[in-house]
Amino acid sequence: MAFGRQPLRNEFSWSKSRHEKLAECARQYFFHYYASWGGWERGAAPEVKELYTLKKLTARAPWAGSTVHDTIKRALTLVRDGQPADPRELVDRTRARMRAEFRESREKAYRQRKAFGLVEHEYDEPLPDEVWRDNWALVERCIEAFFASRWLSIASDLQPERWLPIDELGSFSFEGTKIFAAPDFAFRTADGGVVVVDWKTGQKRESDREQLRGYAIYARETWGVPLDRIECRVVYLPSLEEVEVRVDESEVAAFSERMKASIENMLSLLVDRDANVATAENFPPTDDEKACARCVFRRPCKG
Repeated sequence: MAFGRQPLRNEFSWSKSRHEKLAECARQYFFHYYASWGGWERGAAPEVKELYTLKKLTARAPWAGSTVHDTIKRALTLVRDGQPADPRELVDRTRARMRAEFRESREKAYRQRKAFGLVEHEYDEPLPDEVWRDNWALVERCIEAFFASRWLSIASDLQPERWLPIDELGSFSFEGTKIFAAPDFAFRTADGGVVVVDWKTGQKRESDREQLRGYAIYARETWGVPLDRIECRVVYLPSLEEVEVRVDESEVAAFSERMKASIENMLSLLVDRDANVATAENFPPTDDEKACARCVFRRPCKG
């Protein structure tokens, strides 16, 4: 007997990025997490497919950030596996990758197949070449800063059993809600603690600290390490400034309350909490013109 593939269920979950998307614009949040759901299916409605295509686009700043993270992940993976991580080779490899992605996006290949796409190309934004050169310069500077930092040396000295997953998406349960987390770099210390490091390519934000508090809970729940044995650090690569984030019981308890409030706010907007069903009426668009100008959904939202 042949059995058909069961359709994926849109399950409710929470993450820092989901929280920030709702805070910026409720309609954008609705498009991203609900209206575009199933857009990858062959039989999806055209408007759903369009929203899904737009959802997969990125902008030049987060493109730079994700590229830096991918390159650092590769460097750390090579070191973990006992192979050399050559800075020049990785920079050259990253440049070639970004050039290929840029061409793919400029040609709007994502409209015909699974391919990389930038929102700037989708909306034909007239950006001078120097803007793109600056974007690459930031990527190169951040990669070089990582290699100049102390962290590659620390990684090189780690015993195999002290490595933890490198920038891999994981989750834990918080009062029945799945919480997603993906620490950039984490390892066990010789005395049984854990160090969690997060790379940043932009300016300092308070939300960076919030993200690390979430990672501390993840480390406690997933790796069984008490909070007083967890060290969390944000490394701002452009300047190589490091910030240690307090993750004691009081800080994490306060963060948990903020996360709980965010979850409740999200659920309160649904027409069916159990089925995770939403309607556009409960998610009005923002009146912040700057937020609209950088939104991937600006066309369907206005149309």
